[in-house]
Amino acid sequence: MTEELRENAKRALERVCSGAGLDPASRYYSPSFVDHVNDLEFQGLTGAEQSVRLYKNLLTDLTITVEEQFVTGDRVTSRFVVRGKSLGRRVRFNGITISRFEKGLIVEDWSVTDTLGMLRQLGLVCSLLVGARRFRTLVAASRPLERTNL
Repeated sequence: MTEELRENAKRALERVCSGAGLDPASRYYSPSFVDHVNDLEFQGLTGAEQSVRLYKNLLTDLTITVEEQFVTGDRVTSRFVVRGKSLGRRVRFNGITISRFEKGLIVEDWSVTDTLGMLRQLGLVCSLLVGARRFRTLVAASRPLERTNL
């Protein structure tokens, strides 16, 4: 059973979550599936599809490769690498998903990805920091000068 859970968690990530469309979500996920991705939550098989679409809209040539897995009872922890292209740049970042199984299907996932690492590769972190600094400077410059009595 352990090997079956491990393989199903791997296939779910590489064949469904990558948006490759190699298998339907219903092959690995329960209809009552709950997906916790970073700060987002998706419900059911429709939610799984929304989550995949989110990443597919952000990254073209999206692939997910499972690098390492651990099984503990009804849970499989998968460490994976996401690769894709966005804004004309290739990106590669890591993620971890803990999948909880019931009756051979995933009923809940908790995932975190290195979104900051992806943004850094796209050059967006520096752009956001510079933009925030400019915004603060503009706000400060638009405030009336305080007059002091000497």
